[in-house]
Amino acid sequence: MVTIKDIARESGYSVSTVSRVLNNRNDVSPDARKKIEEVVASFNFVPNNNAKHLKQNNSKAIGVLVKGISNMLFASVVEEIQRMIEKTEYTLVVSYLDEDADEVEQAILLCRERKPLGLLFLGGNPEYFHREFSGVDVPCVLVTNRANEMHFENLSSVATDDIAAARCAVDQLFVAGHRRIGILGGDFDKSYTSHQRFLGCEQSFSEHGAVLDVEHCYEKARFSFGSACRAMKRLIGKFPDVTAVFAMSDVMAIGAIRALRDLGYRVPEDVSVIGFDGTSLAEYYNPKLATIKQQHQTLANRSIEILFGQIELKKEPIHEIVPFEFVNGESIRVIDER
Repeated sequence: MVTIKDIARESGYSVSTVSRVLNNRNDVSPDARKKIEEVVASFNFVPNNNAKHLKQNNSKAIGVLVKGISNMLFASVVEEIQRMIEKTEYTLVVSYLDEDADEVEQAILLCRERKPLGLLFLGGNPEYFHREFSGVDVPCVLVTNRANEMHFENLSSVATDDIAAARCAVDQLFVAGHRRIGILGGDFDKSYTSHQRFLGCEQSFSEHGAVLDVEHCYEKARFSFGSACRAMKRLIGKFPDVTAVFAMSDVMAIGAIRALRDLGYRVPEDVSVIGFDGTSLAEYYNPKLATIKQQHQTLANRSIEILFGQIELKKEPIHEIVPFEFVNGESIRVIDER
């Protein structure tokens, strides 16, 4: 029977290099890959994955599915989770998804391939959970979004109250005297997080005797610098007398500021901007960004503690709300529009 050592000897490469090729790793030179694949084909070699699968079945892996590759809050949460996992016997498997991807479908695939003992979802769409989550049979925690109304026996959640937090953000602009307020946010027909924050905006407008005209003052963007920059330019095009903008993430807010500066506006002298998340970039940006700060350490710590409780102690699902706070930076100007 041909073994991986035979392939290595015949090809002239090490066993580890052959293994990387057989596992479709990218850290192999094209020449090495070509030669090894030729030898594999000549021997009609079929890798024996039984040992690998056994290892995966016996592993103590925790899967993390992260929606959005530009989400700086999630980056901070993942970093904190990694620090916690390093102190345990568990290992971490992190998968990054597009912000519009079906995270539950990916979770089902991850469970089949890696056999994790539990999963953490950073960001999630309830529609996908209602439709497919019954196919996930390991303990899970939805982080930053609420799952208390889904009623799955293996799904907990640790979240910020996005409605209240977005209402607080827009309230700050009204309190500062602004009435011509624009909003940059995700597609609230597709993004649960954007929809929740949009509801908070509506509440704030209503409480201050204003009407949120979506066609006039709301512009959709992805949660990235470039998309937000382009969206801000579109918003200025249809709402040129805007005096303040609420962006549904710090990344969006900084993209918006870039656009405003490109168009000759000063922040906050001409247009005030407030973000959402409370990332480190907001603290060190110029001007220092006013933002709604989510407690990323608490989100990470509680999600891990709850997940371990479900895995090791078979605890019932827990749903927690983590407090937020308004951080008053340098990007909001007080005006008098009376």
